[in-house]
Amino acid sequence: MSEFIYFDQDQKCIGDIFVPKSDQPLPGLLIAHTWKGKSQFEIDKASALSKRGIVTLAIDIYGNGVLGNSAEENAAMMEPFVKDRNIFRNRLNAALNALKELAEVDENKIAIMGYCFGGMAALELARSGEKIQGAISIHGLLDQGNAETNAINAKVLVLHGSLDPMVPIETLNAFKQEMHDANADWQLHEYGNAMHAFTNELADAPELGTLYNKDADERSAKAINNFLDEIFS
Repeated sequence: MSEFIYFDQDQKCIGDIFVPKSDQPLPGLLIAHTWKGKSQFEIDKASALSKRGIVTLAIDIYGNGVLGNSAEENAAMMEPFVKDRNIFRNRLNAALNALKELAEVDENKIAIMGYCFGGMAALELARSGEKIQGAISIHGLLDQGNAETNAINAKVLVLHGSLDPMVPIETLNAFKQEMHDANADWQLHEYGNAMHAFTNELADAPELGTLYNKDADERSAKAINNFLDEIFS
C-alpha cells in the first residue's frame, strides 16, 4: 500500500493505493468511503480486492484525509456533496483521472464501488456519463440529486438491504424508474432482513437501522466478485 495524493483543483486529496505486480496494465477500481471519510474499512476492502489483480484506490472525497468523529460531523462533511452533485462529480472525476494516468492501469477497464455515501458516489459517477465499465453501490444512498442523469455507460450493480431505513421504498422505486429511463444496464440485489451497513462488522445499532448481517455480507461479496469478473473480462 502507498499513499496516493491527487488534486481537485486546489483541494488536496489523500488516497491509499494497492498496485499488484504485473508486466501488463491492470484493471483499476476506485473505492469510495462512507460518510465518515476514508477509514481502515475501505483500505481493507482495497487490499483484499487488489489480490484479484486489480489496482485499487481508496479515494478521499472530503479532502486532506479528514475523518468525522460523530454523526453530526459526518453529516456536515457529506452535505455539500449531496446538495450539489456537480461538485460531487468533479471530486470523483479528479480521482478517476488520477487513476487513469497511471501506467499500471488499463484505462479501458475501470470501475468504482462504494459503501453508504460511497455507494451514492459510485452511482453519481455513473450518472455523469463517464465511460467506465462498472459502478457498484453497497448499501448506498440511491436518491437522484440536482445534476442531470446522462447516458449511463457503466454497468450498474446495487446491493441493498430490504430493511435499510436510509432508502425509503419511494426512493427505491424512483431509482428503478431512473435506471429504466436512462436505458441503463443495471441490476439490483435486495437482501432480506438486512439493514443499512450490512457489510460492516462494527455496525451494531439496529435502533438506528444499521446492523451487520453475515449472510448479506457474504452474498454481496460473491455478487461483487462475479460483477468484476464480468466487466473486466
